Amino acid sequence: MKRVIISIIVLMQFAVSASLNGQNHKVYSESKDREIFANYISVMKGKENLPIEKLMVETAKFFLSVPYVAHTLELEPEGLVINLRGLDCTTFVETVIALSKTIKSGEPSFEKFGNNLALVRYREGKITGYQDRLHYTTDWMYENEKKGLITRVIHTPQWTKLNVDLNIMSSNPDKYKQLSGNEALTSLIKDKEREITSREHLYLPANKIEKNKHLFKSGDIVGFTTNIKGVDVSHMGIIYKEGSHLSFIHASLSHKKVLVNREPLSEYIKKTKGTGVVLARVNE
Repeated sequence: MKRVIISIIVLMQFAVSASLNGQNHKVYSESKDREIFANYISVMKGKENLPIEKLMVETAKFFLSVPYVAHTLELEPEGLVINLRGLDCTTFVETVIALSKTIKSGEPSFEKFGNNLALVRYREGKITGYQDRLHYTTDWMYENEKKGLITRVIHTPQWTKLNVDLNIMSSNPDKYKQLSGNEALTSLIKDKEREITSREHLYLPANKIEKNKHLFKSGDIVGFTTNIKGVDVSHMGIIYKEGSHLSFIHASLSHKKVLVNREPLSEYIKKTKGTGVVLARVNE
């Protein structure tokens, strides 16, 4: 009986926001997420008129010390996961954007936040299946620029061609719960990987960051490019500048929490053996 009661409570928690976005998809959240959201709205009261880049930084700081938790989106069936209790590098960035947009909208409701989160996380903001989620960061930036949510920061000749050959997902389907044993879905992902690979991608190489740090703004979205085979970007964060010190705020796997990275951006890239960065700016 106790197990049944607990199951009913969990289902009630998940069903509360089932009408988000007006779509027929599952919404996964718990009552604690609404509590955190309400606290966030209270903390941000009076900051609605701040420029979006400052709202991004204020929102990012709100989550300092929140635990790093991976794989929070890997629930079936595919649906909108609203989890403010634990974040990885990507869900941290998505959450910060969606919350900042919610504050800016003048409609600071949990439902509006969910709509904004779905818009950021999914192709065209629609959730019909796993293939709709924006799995690769270069695609994430491309699609969110098409929606008018962000503008990719590119300055030539400092930014140069980024060669990618995306295949990590389709080449390793057994490592992804949704793809394992599902040839049709893996084929859809493979087709999308080919499409993304065929686009032109530009990045700022690591050895050019210090000379061009004036082009970075606090609140920018930064993705760290990598030489890992089949991948484009290995990590994400939000740029944070203090005077001439260029760093970022992120959900850190090594520190197991959200924090302000104290070492310079260029030093972090050297330490992690990254190749450079892609950069985007959230639109008002």
